[in-house]
Amino acid sequence: MANASEPGGGGGEAAALGVKLAALSLLLCVSLAGNVLFALLIVRERSLHRAPYYLLLDLSLADGLRALACLPAVMLAARRAAAAGAPPGALGCKLLAFLAALFCFHAAFLLLGAGVTRYLAIAHHRFYAERLAGWPCAAMLVCAAWALALAAAFPPVLDGGAEGEHAPCALEQRPDGAPGALGFLLLLAAVVGATHLVYLRLLLFIHDRRKMRPARLPPAVSRDWTFHGPGATGQAAANWTAGFGRGPTPPALVGIRPAGPGRGARRLLVLEEFKTEKRLCRMFYAVTLLFLLLWGPYVVASYLRVLVRPGAVPQAYLTASVWLTFAQAGINPVVCFLFNRELRDCFRAQFPCCPGPRAPQAALPCDLKGIGL
Repeated sequence: MANASEPGGGGGEAAALGVKLAALSLLLCVSLAGNVLFALLIVRERSLHRAPYYLLLDLSLADGLRALACLPAVMLAARRAAAAGAPPGALGCKLLAFLAALFCFHAAFLLLGAGVTRYLAIAHHRFYAERLAGWPCAAMLVCAAWALALAAAFPPVLDGGAEGEHAPCALEQRPDGAPGALGFLLLLAAVVGATHLVYLRLLLFIHDRRKMRPARLPPAVSRDWTFHGPGATGQAAANWTAGFGRGPTPPALVGIRPAGPGRGARRLLVLEEFKTEKRLCRMFYAVTLLFLLLWGPYVVASYLRVLVRPGAVPQAYLTASVWLTFAQAGINPVVCFLFNRELRDCFRAQFPCCPGPRAPQAALPCDLKGIGL
């Protein structure tokens, strides 16, 4: 891509370069500070040592590494372009393009795996609680995401890159209109689309199982509090199987031993756990939707440049789309804090210097007791 700066006076070019470097420095600082703070919170808080938060930990570390590897290279390329210096070497550009593609695909594959686990956590909670809720599942998903991203990121290294200051950290097309990164941009769109299909299937699952009107069942008849018969809902049997049964064994459950605390009882999805899983689903979907909104304009611009003509996309739109991809490296922690109350509570507990709005009200009764009220 050609240089985004246009010929003009030396003062105007210097001011534009200063604004550009200041914006890149701000993005770098925000990304590093937010992702490092987010990672420290997950590591220090024991209540967050669960599979979904392990995935968020890996995502935050990858975003921080992407900002640390890519944004300084873009700043250096901008300074060299403004000073009419020598362009970066071909090997350095290929390496940075490889790192940018690696981190981009890692985020896409990791969000796909997170979407699948969110679907299993709600649609098949018992299987998820027994097999996928621990750290081995998170480690397997993280390793699979890095392996798939590594396999998808090799074509930019073997196929060359683009020209211009945005080339080291953007999936650019070559000036001659050759496909370049078009194929693996198609793969990126397919992965993000598959992630949204998983969340759509989850939404349909929840909607289909909503009780739109109260169920009218015939009353169950029982003489020994077992509630079996035509009008029974099966709740007594479920309670007995889950280990909450009292009294004699129901006739239909003779031969089935109730689950006990020493036998690894299989828990049912209670209402509070269901609400927690739904909050985690909303948070992960917000991160996925933001990934689509920030990378979508660039993908559209790249397809238009190849399929239509190189000059079909305005330079301002292409530059803005590249800057949106840079912003994606630092905005995920903000979205997670906004959509997850548990993270906000843990942050206030781990960092008392940032008290919540209820802290002064909590200290008020103690002050009133101290003065005799």
